[in-house]
Amino acid sequence: MAPGENRLAAESSPYLLLHKSNPVDWYPWGDEALARARREEKPIFLSVGYSTCYWCHVMERESFSNPQLAALMNRDFVNIKLDREERPDLDEVYMAATQILSGQGGWPNSVFLTPDLKPFYAGTYFPPEDRYGRPGFGSLLKGLARAWRERRKDVEMQAEEVAEAMAKFLGGRFGVGAAPPALAVVEQCERSLEESFDPQWGGFGDAPKFPSPSNLLFLLDRLAHSPAAEPLLATTLDRMARGGIYDHLGGGFHRYATDRQWKVPHFEKMLYDNGLLLEVYGRWSEQRDDPQAAFLMRQTAAFLGREMTAPEGGFWSALDAETEGREGAFYGWSEAQLREVLDGEEFDFLAPLLGFSGSPFFEDEHWVLHLPEPLDAVAAERRLERAELWAEMEPLVERLWQAREQRPRPLTDDKVLTDWNGTAIAGLARAGGALGEAGLVEQAKGAAQFVLDELWAEGGPLLHTWRRGEAKIAAFLADYAFLARGLLELDRVDPEGPWLAAAVRSTEEQISRLRAPAGGFFVAAEADDLILRSRDVFDGALPAANAAAVDNLLRLAERTGEERWRAEAEAALAARGPQVAAVPQAARGLCAALWRGSHHAAGEAKPVEIEVVFAEPRGEERAFEVVLEIAAGWHLDAPSGEAPGDAGRAPVALLAAGGELLEVDWPVAEESAAGAIYRGSVRVRGRLRQTASEATLEVRYQPCDEQRCLLPATFVASLPQ
Repeated sequence: MAPGENRLAAESSPYLLLHKSNPVDWYPWGDEALARARREEKPIFLSVGYSTCYWCHVMERESFSNPQLAALMNRDFVNIKLDREERPDLDEVYMAATQILSGQGGWPNSVFLTPDLKPFYAGTYFPPEDRYGRPGFGSLLKGLARAWRERRKDVEMQAEEVAEAMAKFLGGRFGVGAAPPALAVVEQCERSLEESFDPQWGGFGDAPKFPSPSNLLFLLDRLAHSPAAEPLLATTLDRMARGGIYDHLGGGFHRYATDRQWKVPHFEKMLYDNGLLLEVYGRWSEQRDDPQAAFLMRQTAAFLGREMTAPEGGFWSALDAETEGREGAFYGWSEAQLREVLDGEEFDFLAPLLGFSGSPFFEDEHWVLHLPEPLDAVAAERRLERAELWAEMEPLVERLWQAREQRPRPLTDDKVLTDWNGTAIAGLARAGGALGEAGLVEQAKGAAQFVLDELWAEGGPLLHTWRRGEAKIAAFLADYAFLARGLLELDRVDPEGPWLAAAVRSTEEQISRLRAPAGGFFVAAEADDLILRSRDVFDGALPAANAAAVDNLLRLAERTGEERWRAEAEAALAARGPQVAAVPQAARGLCAALWRGSHHAAGEAKPVEIEVVFAEPRGEERAFEVVLEIAAGWHLDAPSGEAPGDAGRAPVALLAAGGELLEVDWPVAEESAAGAIYRGSVRVRGRLRQTASEATLEVRYQPCDEQRCLLPATFVASLPQ
C-alpha cells in the first residue's frame, strides 16, 4: 500500500478503489476481517454499495473521508467495504436485514453485525450529523459501540431474532411445494399489471418509475393470447423510448425515472437495463412494425459498442450518475449551453422536438432532452415522412452530442460481470435478428466468446467477475442463468456456432453446483461466510434468476428434445410453487415460465391455430367463417355441452365488439368422456351486423389435453374497413 492508502488499494473493484484513500481502516470482505472480529470480539460495520451509486458517493465524501468519524469506526468496529455487484449473495442477505430492521432498503447499505455475521442494526445512508430525519453517523457509532459494551447479551439476542426473520423473509416461510402452482396465477399476474398500469404515461405505478423488464417480458409472452397485453406494452414502450430516461443523443437507457412522465432520470446507465430492454424492443419489433423501436435498438447497440465495450471484448458494467459531484451534470442542458451549439433558427426548430421549448424542469435551469410528441406524428403534421424529418434533425443532434462529449465524463465501472454480459448478449442477438442486422449479432458473439474464453477456464467453474486480466469469484445462479439465456438467443440467429453446446454446459454446471434438494436453485454455493443460502424467486431490476433458469430449461427441452430438462424445470416450479402462488405479482418471471411450460410442451405444435375470413359486406351485414385447426392430442369444449364435473372449463365462444352476432352455425360436436368437444379441423360460419365504425370478432377458447387445460385465450380479428 502507498502512504495514505488502506487495504482496499489492493482490490480490483472500482467501488472499493474509490475508498482506498479513506482514513477508515477498511477491509475487503474475507477471512482476514472476519477472523479479526472473532478474535477481538468486535462488532462489524459492513458498508455495501456499488460504483455508480450516488448516495454511496455522498456518504464516502461526508463520513468515510472524515478523520473524526474514521477514528470512531477504527476504535470500536471492524470495518468492511463490499461491492454488491461482486457478491450479490451477501448483498441479498444483508439487504433483507435492512428491510426488516428499518422498513426500507437501498444503497449504501449500512449494517452492523456480530462477529458471527448476524445483523443487529441496519439502515441505508446516514448523514455525518443528525439531519433529514436521520441520526447522524457519529451519534450512531457511539450509541452502538456503547450498546455492545454494556448490553451485549441484548444485542446478541436481537441479532438471533433478526437472523430468524431473515430466513423467513428470504422464502423460508413459504415451504416447498409438491406440484407447480395452478395456471390461475398467470392471470393474477396479468390483472395486477392492468390494475397498476398508468394509461397516460405508461409503466406501472407512480413515480419513481423503473423499466421493470420482467413486467414487459411477461406481457410479451402473453401478447398472442391476451388482448389486454398490447396496449400496456405499446404505451409503455413508446413513452419510455420518448422520455428522458432514454438518452436521445448518445443512446441507451438510464436506470429509472424520478417522475411519472419518464422525463427526469436517475442518470446511471446499467448494462443489464440496456441488455434486457434491447431484448424487449427486439421481441416487440418481431411482431409490430415500429420504426421508433428499430431506431432505438440501433442507437443503443452503438452506445454499447462505443462506451461500454472493453478492448478485450466483454461489456463493462455501468456509467455513473454524477460528474464532479453533480448528478446528471453530463446530460442536462441549460439555454446558454444549447445556444452555444445552435443558432437561433436551429434552436427554435429543435426546441419543441427535443423538449426544451417550455420552462426548464431539471435543477431549475436545465432540461433533459426528450421527445414530447412521436416523430411520426410531428412529421405527418408537417407533411413529411419520418425519415425526412430526421434528416433535418440529425446534423443538429450530432452537433449537440459532439458538444456534450467535450464535458467531463461520468466514471465507468469497468468490471465485466458474467450475468450482466448475458443480458447484453441476449438483447443484441434478439435485436440483430429482429432488424436483420448482422453487426448486432457480431457484437453479441464477441461478448459471448470473451466470457467463454476469459471467465470459464477448462475444468471450471464459471467465474462471476473480470477486470483488467483477472477473473475471480465462482459463479452465482444469475451468472449461469443469464449467460445461458444469451447463448440460447445467439443460437437462434447463429445455429452453426458453439452456443447451444455452451448453454448446455452452463446449465449442467448450474445443476451440479446450485441445485436445491427439492428442486430449483440456490443463489450461491454453500460457504462459511454466508449465513443464509437464498433462492432468487422474486423479480427485481433483473428477472429472478430462478425464473431465468427455469425458462432456459424449457428452451433446452424444446431445442434438444431431451425431457431431462423439462423434468428439472417442473421440479423447480413445484418447489417454488408456494411462493409464486402467495405473491404472483412479485414473481412474474416464474409466472411466465409456468405459462411457457404449460403452453409449449416439448415437440408439440401450437394447440390451436385460428383464421377468420370475412365476406364482402351486404349493407351492414357481413358473413364470416372461423377456422379452428386443433393440434393432435388437444380438444376444445363445444358451446353446447358442459364438461362433467368441471364447470370451471370454458367452452369455445364467439363475441362481437362494435357489432351484433345475427347467427352462428356451430358444427356437430363429438361426444366423449369429457363432454361435447371439438377435435381436428373445425369450421364455424355465421353473420354479424356492424354497429360501430370499428368492429372486432373475438374467438374465446381454452385448449385441453388428457391431463390439463391451458388458460383461456382470446383471438381477435378486426373487420376490414
